[in-house]
Amino acid sequence: MSALAQVRAALWPSPDDRHGPLVPLLVTLTLVTGVVDAMSYLMLGHVFVANMTGNVVFLGFALAGAGGLSALASLIALAAFIAGAYGGGWLGAREAVHRGRVLRSANLAQASLMALSLLIALLCASPPDRAVRYGLIASLALAMGIQNAAAQRLSVPDLTTTVLTKTLTGLASEGGGHAEAGPSLIRRSVSIGAMLAGAVAGGLLVLDVSIAASIAVALGLVLGVGVSAHLVSHAHPDAPWTR
Repeated sequence: MSALAQVRAALWPSPDDRHGPLVPLLVTLTLVTGVVDAMSYLMLGHVFVANMTGNVVFLGFALAGAGGLSALASLIALAAFIAGAYGGGWLGAREAVHRGRVLRSANLAQASLMALSLLIALLCASPPDRAVRYGLIASLALAMGIQNAAAQRLSVPDLTTTVLTKTLTGLASEGGGHAEAGPSLIRRSVSIGAMLAGAVAGGLLVLDVSIAASIAVALGLVLGVGVSAHLVSHAHPDAPWTR
């Protein structure tokens, strides 16, 4: 198989594959993570709404007295993310018999919260005051908690949509052509690239346009994933990847 064919098979598997269309959909959600975390870090007070490892570290820095960080903002993000993950777990359990429906339900809830965030950003002045920042942090962290719960339930290897530490470790430690070259290596590389591309896009949008623009792009991507999940679930109700 040629290199191009290997890349295509890894990133766009056939419906008969174990993970099928879930692969490109989760890559897209990884892009979303980069967009929203770039916006939240740059404009909402040095806090992440998706990568909670960073918030735990920021909380520690704030408690130690470091300037430019808010312990309350980190706590709000952590609490909202946990609540979102709990809700996402509940949604996933309801649709557990069909992985496409798990993703569709999660994306519907996630898109609703991101639409609320967009409305807040559009109605409020820029730069946002403290209350608005906290509202955006809470709504976006809830949305990203739901996304992460869905990704965990779907369990597509190397595509968590958020955490890249394990992905980078696997890429470095297993990328020498020994253990898991092929699809795993390709997906890890693309996952890292998607996060980076999302962060670049989110940074450019929030610095050159507005907070609302970055949220709108993220919302559009989430809606696209949700619609795609619905269509492929309807087209392939009993394919191997659905179970």
